[in-house]
Parts: sequence; C-alpha cells; structure tokens
Amino acid sequence: MAPKNYILSKAEAAHRLNRMVLELAEHLSGDDTPVVIIGVRNNGTVIAEKAGALLKTHVQNKIQTISVSLDKSNPGEVTLSEQIDLNNLNVVIADDVTNSGRTLLYALKPLLQFRPRSIQMLVLVERMHKLFPVKPDYVGLSIATTLQDHIQVEVEGGEILGAYVV
Repeated sequence: MAPKNYILSKAEAAHRLNRMVLELAEHLSGDDTPVVIIGVRNNGTVIAEKAGALLKTHVQNKIQTISVSLDKSNPGEVTLSEQIDLNNLNVVIADDVTNSGRTLLYALKPLLQFRPRSIQMLVLVERMHKLFPVKPDYVGLSIATTLQDHIQVEVEGGEILGAYVV
C-alpha cells in the first residue's frame, strides 16, 4: 500500500478548525440568536461536533449540533437527524470536503421549509472544481487538484486525524 499524501496533519486540521470557529464567533459577535450546526454525515458530523464544542468556548449563544443524511450520488431524500424548528436561528452546515458543491447544495434542501436568520457553510477542505453555485463561508484549506484526485479526511473515534490526496 502506497504512503498517504497528507495535505493536513491532525495538528494542522485542529488548528484550521479552531481558526474557522474563531471567524464564526467573530461573525456572531453581538448576536445572541441560537446556533444550529448541521454536519453532513459522516465526517461532516464529526467536524460539526468539534466546531460546536469549540464555539461554546467563544460565544454565549445556545449551540446545538445535528446531522443531515443524504445519498451523495442520488440526493432525492435529505433528512435531518432531529425535527427542529430552524426559523430565526443561525444555521451552519459543516462538511469535510467540498468538491463540486453538490452535497452542500442538497444539504440546504431541508432548510427551505424554514426561514433561518442566517445560513453559513464551514468545510475543512475546499477543492476548486465548483459545478454548483456554493461557496463555503469558512474554509480550512483551499486546494487545487486534478479532477481525478480525491481528498479524504481521515476520522476515527470522533477525532480528525488529517486529510490526504487519493
């Protein structure tokens, strides 16, 4: 098995996630509206939980973390892990990697029945192959890759171990 071509180590991933959370906290400054962080299953949920825990140390807002499930290849049904009223809440959608923007776009689908106060997106790694008009608000690392390359964020036991190019 070939060695993994890491673009983020565990420490770098943690540092970048902390930086993104600080930016989010700055954006929320002066706004005590509750925040719901929605992680795209599976790795996005880990990132959402980590971001939520970090955010609690910087803001007074009530923070809740849930997840959204969808079949990335055929996203007909998109479901939230909890039935929650998202009206007038600050919503953050979190994922590990954005490629074309398709997953983040479809993750918005359950939000269409509500009127959130704001919707923002947070991703650990952003690739530059946008096919859909989705631009994350908080990005840990932007990287240009070939279309054949894939970015894998390694997660184990609720911890982000790093990210590498496959």
